[in-house]
Amino acid sequence: MAIPHDVKNLSLAKTGVKRIEWARRFMPVVRSIEDRFAREKPLKGVRIGACLHVTTETANLMLALKAGGADVRLCASNPLSTQDDVAAALVKEYGIPTFSVRGEDRKRYYSHIRAALAHLPHITMDDGADLVSELHKEKDSRPVLGGTEETTTGVIRLRSMAEKGILKFPVISVNDADTKHLFDNRYGTGQSTLDGVIRATNTLIAGQVLVVCGYGWCGRGLAERGRGLGANVMVVEVDPIRALQAVMDGFRVEPIAKAAVVGNLFITVTGDINVIRREHFARMKDGVILANSGHFNVEIDIPTLKKMSKAVRLLRDNVEEYILKNGKRIVLLAEGRLVNLAAAEGHPAMVMDMSFANQSLAAEYLVKHGRTLKRQVYPVPKVIDEAIARLKLKTMGVSIDRLTAEQEHYLSSWEMGT
Repeated sequence: MAIPHDVKNLSLAKTGVKRIEWARRFMPVVRSIEDRFAREKPLKGVRIGACLHVTTETANLMLALKAGGADVRLCASNPLSTQDDVAAALVKEYGIPTFSVRGEDRKRYYSHIRAALAHLPHITMDDGADLVSELHKEKDSRPVLGGTEETTTGVIRLRSMAEKGILKFPVISVNDADTKHLFDNRYGTGQSTLDGVIRATNTLIAGQVLVVCGYGWCGRGLAERGRGLGANVMVVEVDPIRALQAVMDGFRVEPIAKAAVVGNLFITVTGDINVIRREHFARMKDGVILANSGHFNVEIDIPTLKKMSKAVRLLRDNVEEYILKNGKRIVLLAEGRLVNLAAAEGHPAMVMDMSFANQSLAAEYLVKHGRTLKRQVYPVPKVIDEAIARLKLKTMGVSIDRLTAEQEHYLSSWEMGT
């Protein structure tokens, strides 16, 4: 039977298989879950619609879900993050309906979302909440047990929906799991963002003034990695507590208006709109580089940058130079989309191993408990979070202590003093 799909070229499948297998080597936790899923089939008969970055790591998640008995459909959560050979392999070699083409326009992007929803999924898997948003535009009642959300931006959207009372089914915030945001956001985003910048531009990070907009876990990881490469890191924040943390972590904190004057490389990781805009473009030095590693391409006000420019030229892959009317040049990477995925390969498989372990086990949890949950955004249960951490430590050959009975009693008692 033909597998429903829309990918660039199925002839790319063999290359995709090799890359999927390479990532698999570094995802032992997902492999162990896949092995159990294959035996127990906890997802048998469950339809899953997934809107995620179509990468080698995501492919391994799809294989684990399929091993568990799920009927999976996958589409891309970003037009520039798709690895076309991986998409081809998922269809041709693994029989997973996939709708994803790198560089797809907005119309095709949303047609792929609808294709992923066409088999009426019981569970949605989102990276940015596009599947959930599309479902909520429909008037008919879908058999949705619940959803999972991978990223900060999506969680913000979902919590807004829940607060307004319009969320139609429960969603588990995978992003809030400690084994996700403390590692994926921090170490994954930190490394892969700079990887994308370097691959696109071949610029030297050392000695540059790197302006990091946002000091959540993504921003922290990016600032740490930038400092490690020798950059003079400046942080821009609106949250006083996060700003204070940045100061005490040893970073200079300034408003974006001041940072705009001195920065050489600007990277946004806030999840908000128009963080860098007209008045900041006007104050920037000639030749500055702008990049975004937040989910949507709205953090840099690109429409206004275009209006301020007399010409735009593509200098190399993922590198556009905007020439302002006064002759000043501003370089934008990856069309303002996720630079770590558009210009590089996204997070390393070793860290996505934990993120996608959370996705797998959250899906299993929804099958067991989804019907009893309220229409809210829930955290990943602590028992799942800790189990993933223990599995990861085991695969790394790391052992840790356990509390003795005496220590547990002490920690649970109020009577015991000095």
